[in-house]
Amino acid sequence: MSEAKITDAAASFEPLRGYLVGLAYRMLGSRAEAEDMVQEAYLRWHAVDRAAVREPRAFLSRTVTRLCLDHIKSARVQREEYIGPWLPEPLLDDSTLSVESAGEYANDLSVALLLTLERLSPLERAAFLLHDVFDMSFEQVAETLGREAAACRQLATRARNHVREEKPRFRPSAEEEARVFSAFTSALGSGDVAALSRVLAQDAVFYSDGGGKVKAALKPVSGPQHIARFLLGVLRRYGTPDMQARPARINGMPGLVLLGPSGPFQTLALEVRDGLIARLYTVRNPDKLRHLH
Repeated sequence: MSEAKITDAAASFEPLRGYLVGLAYRMLGSRAEAEDMVQEAYLRWHAVDRAAVREPRAFLSRTVTRLCLDHIKSARVQREEYIGPWLPEPLLDDSTLSVESAGEYANDLSVALLLTLERLSPLERAAFLLHDVFDMSFEQVAETLGREAAACRQLATRARNHVREEKPRFRPSAEEEARVFSAFTSALGSGDVAALSRVLAQDAVFYSDGGGKVKAALKPVSGPQHIARFLLGVLRRYGTPDMQARPARINGMPGLVLLGPSGPFQTLALEVRDGLIARLYTVRNPDKLRHLH
């Protein structure tokens, strides 16, 4: 392939890369896998007659979606064999994957939403994302999924209903999140079980993803007292003088990145509801933290 054609392909593709990675990340819950899908789409983009493509964005969206659907078929087997809770790869800078859309889920990259999408069928997930998040018409969705437009509308409706059932009623303000985060880190630092418990909702749940690669809770831990004792016990047992805890926004939520001598080894994201922490998501699987290095 001539250098001019390579340059032309890159010039038309690169402005869409962030958009496509955002689509693939929502489909797969993995930044690394999303970038692999987009890179495969880029290689295919070189091979097509680009002059015949009227809408590169729609064409590439179809390509990436189909690649993701094919990937999910093999990933489903891996998820069924996954050791412990599965969580999406933590995303520290979600602004790079935001969508220029008026939809209510355009900039929602929360762990809660990604877990809800994971529980949908692959076609429901794709129909919902393409229509509700990425503003595609149902005719375009139908072309992408190889289904009738009416069937795609039904897929998206089922998915939307499920997402709304799982969606928190109110989004906390930045001030509320900052206050709860400060109370959480203070209680964690003090080692006070009672103080830490007071920051947690009565139905709070702690999820830990080690993927069988490192030590992690193999089942969710529920209830403020159990979670507080678990967290402080882990901190006493495994905390070291050279460990650092840096505040960070993780998938749009307040959280911490824990670093050791070799770099990040854990993230902890806090989902705040009604002034308390309702969900805690920690990722320890080193495969899911490589991009943070």
